[in-house]
Amino acid sequence: MINAALLTLTLTAGFATAQPAVADVCDVADRRLEELSGLASDGDRWFAVNDSDNGAIEVHVLDRRCRITDTITAATNPYDVEDLALAPDGTLWLADTGDNGKSRETVALHAVGQDGSARIFRFTYPDGKHDAEALLLAADGTPHLVTKEPIGSALVYRPAGAWDGAGPTPLEQVARVSISGTDTPGGPVQSSVMTRVVTGGAMSKDGKVAALRTYTDAYLFPVPDGDLATALEGDPVRIPLPDEAQGEAIAFDPDGTLLSASEFGNQGATSSTVRAVAGAAASAIPKPTTTAPAPEEPGRGEPAAVDTSASPEERPLWPVLGAGAAALALVALAIRRSRRRRV
Repeated sequence: MINAALLTLTLTAGFATAQPAVADVCDVADRRLEELSGLASDGDRWFAVNDSDNGAIEVHVLDRRCRITDTITAATNPYDVEDLALAPDGTLWLADTGDNGKSRETVALHAVGQDGSARIFRFTYPDGKHDAEALLLAADGTPHLVTKEPIGSALVYRPAGAWDGAGPTPLEQVARVSISGTDTPGGPVQSSVMTRVVTGGAMSKDGKVAALRTYTDAYLFPVPDGDLATALEGDPVRIPLPDEAQGEAIAFDPDGTLLSASEFGNQGATSSTVRAVAGAAASAIPKPTTTAPAPEEPGRGEPAAVDTSASPEERPLWPVLGAGAAALALVALAIRRSRRRRV
């Protein structure tokens, strides 16, 4: 169990930066996941995919010590799986959307049951070919693909109409995500480009927070009303994920803990550390603001305080009697003072 971490927020051009406690959970050392690029969690288990082509779909099931305990396979040969999402009904959605060479006529999503059943849904972009490494499932189940753009803003696409797997479904662009370069160390090459290209995505279990990551940082976007496209054009909370050699995997535990991991096979390493940021999803939700009530005028609401240090004859009577009796109180006070002077 990871203790909740206090997140300190500082404002940085266009977004807030959280300074969290990032905890190392365990190390993935199994070579079957040396190109770990997609991660999902049901709270007890993690599901992970490589971005390599092994001739069939393989989703590895890990315990929370990073050990592979099972492998879900399906007799479908994907082209380049880059990300993974877990739907509320337990379906695993694989984003077969990688296209480094910009050569694919279609991209695909694979809906894989945990029993190994699978369906494929193909899509086409409206404006040419794109390499996409991030998949977000909106609260209503609509998939959103986020492209990996070395120059310019990342583009967000979703199906333009009904998609039933009968044939390629057109996608439509619905948003742009602007991410600036950072000084967070990490990535396969130390450069500002590596800190701004989108390499993975995840949604919180309640659908109220979307996460996109680069090689070096995570960006959390609040989605209060289910409008994911609009939310992705808002201001996110940035969480640095330093020193990940090729960080592509990101996921939320059901309790809102953010998980991240890196590829390791291409970097000469022998393992990848799964890291966790407790309370990350909650840090992205705007806190309600409270406005102090305006001070009440004498004569409205509660009566004003009376100065009890003065003699009874010197105390102002209108706070006690009310504004409507102020004039009568002044007359009575004047009569008492007049009588004192005549004695």
